[in-house]
Amino acid sequence: MSAASKAAAAEFAGTLILLAIVIGSGIMGEALAQGNVAIALLANALATGAGLYVLITALGPVSGAHFNPLVTLMQRLRGEALGAHWSIYLFAQFAGALLGVWLAHAMFDLPILQAASKARATPGLWISEIVATTGLLATIVLGARASLDSIAARVGCYIFAAYWFTASTSFANPAVTFARMFSDSFAGILPAHAPAFIAAQCVGLGIVLGALRFAQSASNGAR
Repeated sequence: MSAASKAAAAEFAGTLILLAIVIGSGIMGEALAQGNVAIALLANALATGAGLYVLITALGPVSGAHFNPLVTLMQRLRGEALGAHWSIYLFAQFAGALLGVWLAHAMFDLPILQAASKARATPGLWISEIVATTGLLATIVLGARASLDSIAARVGCYIFAAYWFTASTSFANPAVTFARMFSDSFAGILPAHAPAFIAAQCVGLGIVLGALRFAQSASNGAR
């Protein structure tokens, strides 16, 4: 198997497992919390943060552990070395995310095919997604020179925190948002409301790219 194929497979597997964690922990948390939404969210956040740490440290050496189309696009737009297979990353992430949702449903003996009914459509939620995405991408960029273990810890901790300080519970990922349309569970999102979340996430990407270009221009001007 070529290096590009291994990288795409890692992105597929990593995103699949990430969504199985997000959806599965939401289902388990809600079932055990007996109506206490705070406990269910805590379980969901802890599982996601811990899972991200494991996935990034395990698969980072193979693919860079993006698991997020915005991370892939950010690297592509910054001219970082992804080669011609960057678009395959995107396909692998979306496909893996959807299969991860289905895997979670199967593990809990739920109908595999579902459509979410949870409404998430207020300005506060859209602002939250801009903040959550900007923070996530900034965390990745600012930790670029750190060790893989350190980056994994930073990303996992940031997502855990963002579950709690953003009203949207920090989707911050178009593949995750897309896949969560297909789960009528604690972590789902009504399909009609997903496009606004993805648009807000893209705004977050634009903010980070704009800030990086400004910083580069300021640095060049100071020389």
